Amino acid sequence: MKTNGCLKFSDSGATTNNAFIGMPNRCQAECHVLTASFHGLLGFDSEATTITDVNWLAQGTIYPDVIESAASKTGKAHVIKSHHNIGGLPYDMVYRHPFPGPGLGVRILGEVKKEYADILRRADAIFLEELHRADFYHKTSQAFAVFLPVKSVGVVDDARRYEYVVALRAVETVDFMTARWAHLPYDLLETVSNRIINEIEGVSRVTYDISSKPPATIEWE
Repeated sequence: MKTNGCLKFSDSGATTNNAFIGMPNRCQAECHVLTASFHGLLGFDSEATTITDVNWLAQGTIYPDVIESAASKTGKAHVIKSHHNIGGLPYDMVYRHPFPGPGLGVRILGEVKKEYADILRRADAIFLEELHRADFYHKTSQAFAVFLPVKSVGVVDDARRYEYVVALRAVETVDFMTARWAHLPYDLLETVSNRIINEIEGVSRVTYDISSKPPATIEWE
């Protein structure tokens, strides 16, 4: 664990990557691995024990996470997702878009690999940077990139490129129980797409998700 003032952070990326080796298909079992990794393998529980002079340790979430992660006692509700998370923070953290507790693993379809996470991290950073630049970050409720483990042909610098596909997702909502896909300006989407394809060698195509909730959930997994 490293310390930066009052903020402590722990890098357990290698441990997380090892937990997904041999799990090519996304399923509820893999989502349980995400949860177990976060609390156990990632050391959340063990790291928490190093914090002294506190009475309570809280992990934040939003109400839809509670609904989607827990089946009703009556048995009439279904578990939609199994990886959700069940503070006095700086402004940039308070008004930051929701981010899945287990990390980027839930935004990588199929097997989770470091290579995929590295590509997704860069694509996501470009998307959010351009949203901020165009003053659309706070006009959307949540926005992120999704890595698709399929390849598509493209042409970059007059050369053939056969690489992965990245999907962009942005929604508008007041309660996260329902959400409408954000009608972002075409020129903004074009800028994001061009930057991702030109700046990330492992990507040859970018798509935009126009699915609302319901029927689709906000996160892809």
